[in-house]
Amino acid sequence: MEDILQLNDQTYIRASSKLADPRVRVLKYGEVFGIFDVFGDIKPFGLGTQGLYSGATRFLSRMELRMGSHYPVFLSSTITNDDMLLTADLSNPVIVHPNGQKLKHSTFHIFRSKFLTEDSCYEELQITNFCNNACHLPLGFLFNADFMDMFEIRGIERKKRGVILPIEYNENSVIFTYKGLDNLTRKCRIYFHPTPMEITEKECKFIIAVPPKQQVKVFVTVNCFEGEIPDRLPELFTDVFPRFVPAYKEQITSGCQVQASSERFNSWLERSKADIALMTTKTSLGASYPYAGIPWFNTIFGRDGIITAMQYLWIDPNLARGVLNCLVKLQAQEDNPHEDAEPGKILHEFRKGEMVDTGEIPFKRYYGSVDSTPLFIILAGYYLEVTADKEFIESIWPSIQAALTWIDKYGDLDGDGFIEYQKRSESGLKNQGWKDSFDSISHVGGVLAEGPIALAEVQSYVYEAKIQAAKMAKRLGALDFSSKLLLDAEAFKTKFLAKFWDANLDCLVMALDGKKNSCNVLSSNAGHCLFSGIVNQEQAEKIAQKMLSEEMFSGWGIRTLSTKESRYNPMSYHNGSIWPHDNSLIAEGFARYSLKEEVLQVTEAFFDVSVAVDLYRVPELFCGFPRRQSQGPTLYPVACSPQAWAAASVFLFLKACLGLSIDGFENRLTFHHPVLPWFINELWLKNLQVNEASVDILFRRHGQEVSVYVEKRTGKVDVNVLK
Repeated sequence: MEDILQLNDQTYIRASSKLADPRVRVLKYGEVFGIFDVFGDIKPFGLGTQGLYSGATRFLSRMELRMGSHYPVFLSSTITNDDMLLTADLSNPVIVHPNGQKLKHSTFHIFRSKFLTEDSCYEELQITNFCNNACHLPLGFLFNADFMDMFEIRGIERKKRGVILPIEYNENSVIFTYKGLDNLTRKCRIYFHPTPMEITEKECKFIIAVPPKQQVKVFVTVNCFEGEIPDRLPELFTDVFPRFVPAYKEQITSGCQVQASSERFNSWLERSKADIALMTTKTSLGASYPYAGIPWFNTIFGRDGIITAMQYLWIDPNLARGVLNCLVKLQAQEDNPHEDAEPGKILHEFRKGEMVDTGEIPFKRYYGSVDSTPLFIILAGYYLEVTADKEFIESIWPSIQAALTWIDKYGDLDGDGFIEYQKRSESGLKNQGWKDSFDSISHVGGVLAEGPIALAEVQSYVYEAKIQAAKMAKRLGALDFSSKLLLDAEAFKTKFLAKFWDANLDCLVMALDGKKNSCNVLSSNAGHCLFSGIVNQEQAEKIAQKMLSEEMFSGWGIRTLSTKESRYNPMSYHNGSIWPHDNSLIAEGFARYSLKEEVLQVTEAFFDVSVAVDLYRVPELFCGFPRRQSQGPTLYPVACSPQAWAAASVFLFLKACLGLSIDGFENRLTFHHPVLPWFINELWLKNLQVNEASVDILFRRHGQEVSVYVEKRTGKVDVNVLK
């Protein structure tokens, strides 16, 4: 407690305190997630995001383990590699009992573990006495529930809140109740076993007697309810964990398994695959979807889910099918300015919670995303190519056609042939590309661009969407429509290059503003245009050179904005920071133009990032400062971690290195000039699916060359290596 200072009603923590540790431990299952500190506690300090959440509501806002009036001594903590368990090793400080007897430090070891499932958090404390005498440990918890909406935590002030009702408690449990403005009653129950010595509205206390060299256990169960609490006893950690493990493990072991000769790279792969499984949620729409990120974006986001599925497609195409299924059901059917919606448009975000249901924010279904619609078509095309699942594409073909109609009818706001955005909802997003902060699109000199704005990368997505739609139409027998789409795409490409290529910049401009003036700034937007194939080889090489120049490449990755631009700020959200998904899409573009040295440079930088960050979990973004010797990247303080498309980036980096393409119709697997980064000598792909067949492949690096060996083949599949 001596580390906590109160000044003018504000709480501060000494910088030297363990409480100031910026690391957090995140668990998630379905709609419930928890953000804990390294002790496994929920403390009302730091960024104020710690808590146990169900949906968009924080139920539990405080849960601190104490030993008398002291915090435990921290030894270590982690999230297991499968993202299933939070574990922490703790010990006791010196404790003086009321009778004057002194308990020596490190007498007790406390192994704390917890997991989440079905709107509940289950915790077990294994308390071991390493003394040769029986000892008593004073143990307790401080707890509270504030029922804050996620948007309140993000800083939106509310004119009025619901009512927190009187706290109920008995010898084993405490129940907090909140009646919201949406007329829903939310309850948080905390249950302790064994029965505490003392329990009040905000605290419970135990005296744990442990024989010498023996162990006792304490259990805590936290349940989140909407409505009344079922009339049954709460379950404990040991009741639920055995049936929880198999279902959780099944998610992680699905799809292609990847293993390398580098243990550190394996740790990055393992954490990333576990994070994707963690974020993938069974929705009420009847399909699973990778929620975007914790804490701010634990819900369906159109763009994020599509890109995550694209990055992960070769590992497990079922993720893409789930994304497409959900987005079809959420596709806009009518013109609604309040939601920035038009018929055929694909969702930006889908929110739940009290503030959404009361109309305090407009994002229940919000469509302010200019790129989700073409990206949806691209994902459908890629899915068909990999899986040959023509039946599924036929079932969603009306939605694909509606998306194409949106591009041609609603996307071109001023009739110039390009796709623009301009918000119509008063509280909607000003910028509606992936760089959607208010100041992310600017001119030389830093003047913000005014709409309607046509982003460079969005035009490239539209080009690729028409190419992919043409391929799908041909597979479905709509030959005339296919031919028309191809002609439209080529005409669009010619028009795009004439307007967006800037000879002085020697690169693509970021965007066109509402007056058709170019935003002649150097940004990562240009790099996205490579993966669609909209530029020629010479232009691609020039873009790659720009992306890897000192002003764009920090040593840790490609910045969102050049250091020479007026709005460059390495600590900004979109004006100089570094995003993993952004870099992975650019690397995939490099591979499309056989720029493999460039692919390796970006991949190797992000491997170094993965080694430097906690738990090998690459965050949503980090700061764009130049790389300094013997130091890691500078973290962005409120980045989501885990974030789905950040987690999936490693799989797109690897695909780019291998030059992998899958033709499900021809049962053909092709590797275009495969390369491996310096830290991988051997790489194994196991159970790589090609339609109904599968293959196990070994890659072995010999200097700059890579040999490819087929170790196992199940079904008919051709494997080609193009040098």
